[in-house]
Amino acid sequence: MPHLSAISRSAAELIATATLTVETPGEGFVEITAAAAAFVRAAGGSDGVLLAYIRHTSASLVIQENADPDVQTDLRTALQTLAPENAGWVHDTEGPDDMPSHVRTMLTGVCVHVPVTKGALALGTWQGLYVAEHRARPHRREVVLSFIGSRRALSTEPTS
Repeated sequence: MPHLSAISRSAAELIATATLTVETPGEGFVEITAAAAAFVRAAGGSDGVLLAYIRHTSASLVIQENADPDVQTDLRTALQTLAPENAGWVHDTEGPDDMPSHVRTMLTGVCVHVPVTKGALALGTWQGLYVAEHRARPHRREVVLSFIGSRRALSTEPTS
């Protein structure tokens, strides 16, 4: 039988936004978990949600395992199988990896939400947040990060 934890409520008193620039080495995954967590801390967030949105049509955002790099290799293979370069695409304005990259982005998505609890990303033990680069050559990608939620309580202890 499923069990629901106690419900925590807070007013959305903080909305913070910044743009994270990510240099990709070409096709593959670039982990941005630490940068996203640092953004939440710098914004002063406590409980709420982190919204991450990538401003591109040939790269995406995914939450995936961050313990075994073989997972990333297998994910690349799966995406290459689902949207291969040699599928007879009509759109090839920027080369043979152009249209497959758009399809891979459509399959994986450009936006993710991560719950934030007590100022920390509430990801699972083996989860990480990644930019998935679907193009063969390196690119500079922009990820808009927004935190919506409550503010972290400020310390009221005297300092010496």
